[in-house]
Amino acid sequence: MNVRFLNERKAAKQLLSLCLPLALIACGNSKDAATPAPEPVAETPAVAVMSDVHFENVYGDLKNAKFSGIPTGDGKFATIRTMYAQLTSTRLFNENYFAFRGALDDAYARGIRLVALSGDYSDDAQPVNIDGIAAILKEYQAKGMRFFIAPGNHDPNEPYDDDEAGKNDFLTAEGKEQKVYAVNYSGCKSQDATVACTNQLMELGYEKLIAQLGEFGYMPNKADVYWETPFSSYANSTYTYDAALTSADVKNRQFEICAEGEGGSYKAEGEKTLGKAFTKCTSIIDSSYLVEPVKGVWLLSIDANVHIPNGAFDPVNAKAFKGFDGAGNAGWNKVLTHKKHLLAWIKTVTARAKAQGKRLIAFSHYPTMDFYANQTDTMKAVFKSGAFQVARVPEQATTTALAATGMQLHMGGHMHFNGTNDYKDASGNYFVNVQSPSLAVFGAAYKIVKYKDQDTVDIETVSLNNVARYNELFKYYQTEYDYLQNSSLAADVSKRWSKDILATKSYGEFTRFYFGELSRLRFMDEYWPCEMKEAATSLDAKQMLILSQLQTQVTFAQLKDIPGVLPLSATCMSKGSVSGTPVSASQLTADWTVATNKATQLATAAGYKLDDFAKISAYEFYGDFHRTVYAGELALRDMGTDRVKQYKVLMNAFPASPAAISMLDGKPSDQNAVNVLFQNQFKQVFSILKGLGSGKPSDRFTVNFKTQTLTNTNTSSASFN
Repeated sequence: MNVRFLNERKAAKQLLSLCLPLALIACGNSKDAATPAPEPVAETPAVAVMSDVHFENVYGDLKNAKFSGIPTGDGKFATIRTMYAQLTSTRLFNENYFAFRGALDDAYARGIRLVALSGDYSDDAQPVNIDGIAAILKEYQAKGMRFFIAPGNHDPNEPYDDDEAGKNDFLTAEGKEQKVYAVNYSGCKSQDATVACTNQLMELGYEKLIAQLGEFGYMPNKADVYWETPFSSYANSTYTYDAALTSADVKNRQFEICAEGEGGSYKAEGEKTLGKAFTKCTSIIDSSYLVEPVKGVWLLSIDANVHIPNGAFDPVNAKAFKGFDGAGNAGWNKVLTHKKHLLAWIKTVTARAKAQGKRLIAFSHYPTMDFYANQTDTMKAVFKSGAFQVARVPEQATTTALAATGMQLHMGGHMHFNGTNDYKDASGNYFVNVQSPSLAVFGAAYKIVKYKDQDTVDIETVSLNNVARYNELFKYYQTEYDYLQNSSLAADVSKRWSKDILATKSYGEFTRFYFGELSRLRFMDEYWPCEMKEAATSLDAKQMLILSQLQTQVTFAQLKDIPGVLPLSATCMSKGSVSGTPVSASQLTADWTVATNKATQLATAAGYKLDDFAKISAYEFYGDFHRTVYAGELALRDMGTDRVKQYKVLMNAFPASPAAISMLDGKPSDQNAVNVLFQNQFKQVFSILKGLGSGKPSDRFTVNFKTQTLTNTNTSSASFN
């Protein structure tokens, strides 16, 4: 274990206190030593930030005689996942191969030569995929580009190699699924004939990833002006490449982590606070680094993965991958307790950057503040418990602690979202978090970050709507589609998908369709309560507008007696007892007519016919909702002006104070009036949609650290405001 940073920092301060103020020689070599005065900075080059590429090598070598992939006819094999697997995942597996190349080509054409990859650059750090992305990065590196990686929760999945990992859903030439796993998988050990076994599907840990991808930031480059880790002991003025190489050795960039928190110099205080000894303590790699690739620009790559030792941790075999939890839900919340040394280091980096006039861009895989445009609390109240991965939202205390380090700009990923948020603390610190969207989802894009001066940064979002070769694999999906259509096996029938996706004409259209299917096949079941799912999947926007105006005493229990008025039911509700004298079910027809007249007036006032709203089908509505969750204002651009205006009509149509929902045994009672659930729940749904689509600027904008403002520079941006 190497935790020299804090001890040497204290030693350096003590040494400096003994130095004569006007000494003409250096006094100590700590990073806290006197820093050189700021030098004039030439125009700062732009930096492209690409997040969550989730690269899979679609023409990789599985090194397996049993299954090599689909022969392509030109000597290659397509090693791809099924379309069904993609349509039920929060990321694409195959087409993002072409999107990544498209993004690199676009950045290169713009003259950008510095690219930060903020985690999940591969799908699961398998050798076949790491070999593939390394080859592409070297190809563009030969053109003059440089790449700087930060790790994500998929690379590595665990801190040490997982030789049991694999996938169930590689696509065969017959349109079927093929299991491919690493050799220590149980099916490989038992010689299961249905499994293709190869260590090309094992998941690599830190040590092998750093060794194979070291030239992409993890290790110093002779061309760098400066490079360090949190554990380096030299100062800028004493920097040498050889010293950096020594510092970069994995044995010199480790810290002690325990189940309860960070060990090392933090253990005693942590144990005192906890009131008992820390357990399951072990040394683990922190791959963070600071690099100055060109004079005046500092890129701070932060390893915010937190792999906490779990109940399976064995101190005798401390490098067994099963002994650690995955980092996906930990994020910056756990950095505060389990990687405390990072905050101390970041604080010194930001102070030195300011003192030396460096233009600092920090990036990690994880967001540092609320990424749902401050809609998180409402989303927790409306949707199923844990829906939309709200457990990954940083706590307020986390954001406050990070702002206190002096870090001003952080580029994050992980959630596959496009968005921006900012935070001001009581001490006057101003902190901006920019979420760079994934290249593998709807709203696929990358960010360009460029300092105009020391206090001003321009950020531009480059959407990937047109990607060369995006449909190159469609012919193989056609085979899959045909197989599923012709199979009568229940497992195959359940995996049928819409062939229309193969008729899409661009990558943007393809990802839009993908998100509609992802919503239908997964999100609606996973996130929406039963009665809300029924409404969202049954009502078009015309019916929603009428229902927002409906006032009736007819209950859900009575809907079965008057079919044809409203496509809803009491299926998701508890059976309640009738109280008082109920109105006739037929009253709903008259009440619906009154509500229709009111809805017509609202539509007319907005310049539309009521029937125009019917063009927004249920499928389009819930697809739009989820697309806006991910893409923010980019989704509004996709909707178009009319749909944005129509949604604004709905957002303003609900009663100011809808009636409360009557609950019974944890479910809505079927004695609720027909209008109550929709008006109560969907008033909040449309409020969330408005917030997500009208958050802080996230397409093209300027950050001013002096005035502590975000300014939208896209004059044509759409908004629900």
